[in-house]
Order: sequence, then C-alpha cells, then structure tokens
Amino acid sequence: MSEKSSNNAYWSANMRIISISLIIWALVSFGFGILMRPMLSGIAVGGTDLGFWFAQQGSIIVFLAIIFFYAWYMNRLDREHGVDEE
Repeated sequence: MSEKSSNNAYWSANMRIISISLIIWALVSFGFGILMRPMLSGIAVGGTDLGFWFAQQGSIIVFLAIIFFYAWYMNRLDREHGVDEE
C-alpha cells in the first residue's frame, strides 16, 4: 500500500468517526433534549420525564461516552496505520 493511499484511508476513517460522533451528539442533545422533549415527557426516569433528563443529564453522559470512544478508536486507528505515539 502506498503512503498516499494509506494517508487517505487514515483520514477517511478519521473523518467518518468524527461525522458519526457529531451526528450522535446532535441527535441526543438537540433532538432528544429539545425537539422530541414533548414526545418523551410521558416516560419517567429518575423522578422526571425522559426529555428533561436528556436535556440535563443524558446529553452530558452521552457526550462523555463519545469522548472516551473516540479516544479508544483513534488509538486503535493510529496503531493500524503506524502513526501511534509509542
């Protein structure tokens, strides 16, 4: 595999995971917390409705999970393409 095609594969995978992460983040924070809040109001979680929970707690928890997943995935991708720090 040539260096240019390896670089293209690396950046393609990198941009794909960034795009997927941003879509999930937007769906959870804006979609569930704001747009779909009225539909989620009948479901109780922790003493409050699910839409409010997503707006206050769930979006933060999902955002942190995305950060940890991205770090793990990028470390694996770096090792596969030989650009890791070790």
